[in-house]
Amino acid sequence: MELNRILFWVGHACFYIKANNVNIFIDPFRVPPEIKEKADILLITHAHFDHCNKDDIEKILKKDTIMVSSQGCLEEKGYKDIITAKPGFRESFKNIGIEAIPAYNTKSDRLQYHPKRNNWVGYIIDIMGTKIYHAGDTDFIEEMKKLKGLSAALIPMGGTYVMDVNEAIQAGKSIGSESVVPMHYKNLLGKEGSEIAERKFKDSLSNALIMKEIVEPTYSF
Repeated sequence: MELNRILFWVGHACFYIKANNVNIFIDPFRVPPEIKEKADILLITHAHFDHCNKDDIEKILKKDTIMVSSQGCLEEKGYKDIITAKPGFRESFKNIGIEAIPAYNTKSDRLQYHPKRNNWVGYIIDIMGTKIYHAGDTDFIEEMKKLKGLSAALIPMGGTYVMDVNEAIQAGKSIGSESVVPMHYKNLLGKEGSEIAERKFKDSLSNALIMKEIVEPTYSF
């Protein structure tokens, strides 16, 4: 299964996967009108506005969307029939495997942003053996070293709230993945900073894949 045919970067940490007639949206944020697809499966990693945004969720939601979310996210926005995922969660929906992986900060100056006690998550999406890991908002954590057999790892590198580019490179070298895709950085680093980070990421990782967003970033929140 060719990655560039099924995986699309909307921007920031928002991706959607289109495979086997199933649309999977992860952390919808600033979803542009160009995207007409609706979510068969919605995955939310954590409660922050740039990952769990009701205005954007409504753009891709339909009556029978399967909603999977870490705790303290969708239920607080008034949604019902939510499937709560915490680290260790494993389920299959529409023949798509979903596994929840821990996502948290370890650096002392970031601990307040994504505390481990919140049980926020990243996800591994398994589409007939093609496995895509969306790390959520996280630092380089021990659990990443155990991840093997991935087709793509989507990891943040914006710094401040998550890994910076050097930490993301370290994580990318530890994760067993055919491709490592940086995300969650352009709004934080700006245009020039993003280009510098992309070059360093690509020069440092032989399996780096710099994706292009569906729409150009605004480089700000």
